[in-house]
Amino acid sequence: MKLTVFGATGGVGREVVRQALGAGHEVTAVVRDPARLPVPDRPGLTVATVADLTDPAALTPVLAGRSAVVSALGPRSRKQAKAAPVAGPALRAIVEVMDRLEVRRLAVVSAAPLGPTPPGEGLLLRAGYSVLRTVLSDVYADLAVMERVLAESGTEWTVIRPPRLLDRPHTGSYRQVVEGNVPNGRSIGRADVADALLTCLDDPATVRHAVGVSS
Repeated sequence: MKLTVFGATGGVGREVVRQALGAGHEVTAVVRDPARLPVPDRPGLTVATVADLTDPAALTPVLAGRSAVVSALGPRSRKQAKAAPVAGPALRAIVEVMDRLEVRRLAVVSAAPLGPTPPGEGLLLRAGYSVLRTVLSDVYADLAVMERVLAESGTEWTVIRPPRLLDRPHTGSYRQVVEGNVPNGRSIGRADVADALLTCLDDPATVRHAVGVSS
């Protein structure tokens, strides 16, 4: 496929780029600062610098002719989310351009606390999600706007909702639940979230669905 990857310098985004190249895809990695992308230059990789991800004119060249789009965008901190939401405004512009260019397939990363609590889940996890939604309210508000934008778009989107992200080796072995969260799902490696984002692109059962993932 010809893929465009947004958020390519983040922990999940870097893994998406690495794994996609390893699978033989052509990848356009969209970045603000190319120096922050620690992926060696290799055949099939194009690094595109886009300063304003809400500018449709700037997004058009990196989305034209694409097979699919992957977004690992999100605020790096609570402070950043409060000062300037990232995912919601960017995805609004991205899906606008995708709709115009008739680029249909899109996979994005969100977060487990935006999904339902699994039936029978323990009080500890329920309390933990409640605390997270309060403490990180600006972060989750940004992601919630992003998910609403997708639902209103004409794209064939899939939302991947992981719990706590860890730096772990890529295993390709994890649990997932369509339109739900994984029972007792506490954490997952960033590399496996990248795997889920790429794998769902070929899975029609995930189109226009949110998918909970966890180790």
